[in-house]
Amino acid sequence: MPKPELVPDVPHRAPGGGPYIDVPGRLGRLRRWLIRLLPLLLLVLLPLLFARSLFTYVEPGSTGILEVKIGVQRGIQERVYGPGYWFVKPFGFEKMHTLPGTVQVLELTTSDQDYQSLSHAYDRVARIQTSDGFYVDVDVSILYRIADPYKVMTILGPGTRYLDFGIRPKAEPMLKQALGELTTEDFFNSPKRTEKAEATRELLNADLESKGLRVESVLVRYFKYSDEIQKNIEEKKLQDQLVFKNEAEARAATEKAKLARVKQEGEAKVQIALQEGEAYRVQKEAERDLYTRKKKAEGSLLVKSAEAEAMDLKNKAMQDAGADRKVALEVAHVLEGIDTILLPVGGEKGVNLLDLDGLISRLNGTKAPTGAAVAPSGVQP
Repeated sequence: MPKPELVPDVPHRAPGGGPYIDVPGRLGRLRRWLIRLLPLLLLVLLPLLFARSLFTYVEPGSTGILEVKIGVQRGIQERVYGPGYWFVKPFGFEKMHTLPGTVQVLELTTSDQDYQSLSHAYDRVARIQTSDGFYVDVDVSILYRIADPYKVMTILGPGTRYLDFGIRPKAEPMLKQALGELTTEDFFNSPKRTEKAEATRELLNADLESKGLRVESVLVRYFKYSDEIQKNIEEKKLQDQLVFKNEAEARAATEKAKLARVKQEGEAKVQIALQEGEAYRVQKEAERDLYTRKKKAEGSLLVKSAEAEAMDLKNKAMQDAGADRKVALEVAHVLEGIDTILLPVGGEKGVNLLDLDGLISRLNGTKAPTGAAVAPSGVQP
């Protein structure tokens, strides 16, 4: 049965009974739109493509060296270009070569080389013969950089020639020259191993600096002898460590005994110092008590002396002229307010307290003067 012809601009039903779709009409409109847009696209893209061919992009962490292939100054130019876009004559007149400007790593190792990058290169492990005739496999990481891109380009060439013809051929020979001076046991001595790694770096720089390369570090990461040699070395090391352990324990015991002795001596000195301090305290307290008693005795002596001197002065004062008047005044003060006095009957030697002159004369050992005072009225003999 013949297939029905499709009439243009007639809607067609979509598969599955959907709405009608004008497929030929839409394709025609899309074709006409693309034809109209093509000149505009060419007008925009062609200048971009042309400009892209005129500029070369140097990525960050890289340097550029310009090579003039056609022109007056043909060859490698000395100027070093940094990251960015740089104008380069198209159609083969000039070419921009890029070289890494960051630290590069060359690893001589037997481990799996899973990590790969432009700045990381790998080579076989360095096999070193020690000074006593044994072989050891050494894993080494060499960190280097391109110090002078112009020298690298003119001496070694572009691309990765700095690696293939620069650092890689020199790495293992220089390691053998420096590390080969070590004995089998010296590899276990980290200061000696580090010293020889530094010597390897100096040997590499002496050869590579003239080519524009500089080695920053040589790191010995791991080394391995054959299984039998490794076992013998480990056993010997264990024996040496046992000897060192015993010596260390003996020294520790000696130092412990010294410490105990010093501690005892220190405690004894402390006790002596405490006893001396106590004796000093007792002595000072005795001196203080003696001084106190002495000063008290001196004070008491001064007081007694002053009292005796006062008594003596008082006695002397009572014996001087006019003292009788003092006695009389004292007696008068005693007799003040007394109206009647009983006098003893004694004749001439009797004492009449009212007769002051007679009393004074008796005290002085003299007779009473004539015209002695007569007892006041009211006094009965």
